[in-house]
Order: sequence, then C-alpha cells, then structure tokens
Amino acid sequence: MKTVEAIMEPGGEVRLFEPVQVPSPRRALVTILDEAPIIHETALLSEAALAEDWNRAEEDAAWAHLQPGKSS
Repeated sequence: MKTVEAIMEPGGEVRLFEPVQVPSPRRALVTILDEAPIIHETALLSEAALAEDWNRAEEDAAWAHLQPGKSS
C-alpha cells in the first residue's frame, strides 16, 4: 500500500503530485479533504504536464541560443 497526495478538480479529475507506477491495475481509495490546495501545490502539479514539452529536442533547439556552448 502507498499513499500519494493529489488534487481533485471540480470536474472530478484527480492529479497526483508524483508519478506512480504499478505492475497491473490496482484498486485505489480517494479521500477528499475539506480544504483548498496551497498555491505552490498547483504549480507542482503543472510541472509534470509541462515537462513533456520542455524535454523535447525541438524545445531544446529553440532555446539553444540562450545557452552558451549548446547552440546548434
């Protein structure tokens, strides 16, 4: 068993703070707390989604001129 922190959006979408790997489908329990998330927590949730774009070769090439020694 593992507990991970997440945010539940008003539409029911659950976003985990950290990636979770399981070997096969697993049951999960969701406890909805009666408090809003702290602002920095929301920013952390966005980081994983944005990293998909940030970590592409095309993105590196677009910003290479700002990184001395890495221009293409």
